[in-house]
Amino acid sequence: MASSSGQNGIQLLLAAEQEAQHIVNTARTAKQARLKQAKEEAEKEIAEFRAYMEAEFQRKLEQTSGDSGANVKRLEQETDAKIEHLKTEAERVSPDVVQMLLRHVTTVKN
Repeated sequence: MASSSGQNGIQLLLAAEQEAQHIVNTARTAKQARLKQAKEEAEKEIAEFRAYMEAEFQRKLEQTSGDSGANVKRLEQETDAKIEHLKTEAERVSPDVVQMLLRHVTTVKN
């Protein structure tokens, strides 16, 4: 009888071990499924964020590109105005410069 109860105890232990193994396997499978779900959710959020940032970048690029044409035109106008101013000033002071150069070239120093 002692061997019969010992045999039953071993059978109970084996059954309990199998049940524990089954519980561990179920938990492991559930954990892997949850990790896979979390990864998919994170990838989705990353894709949404990337699309949002790309849209913001494109919007800002369009804003600055539109302004770029206006800036180029404005800079060209300012440059032309400065060139005209320099030409006018050169024409105004040219006779004085020529006179000064002639005076210095023709003056003889001993």
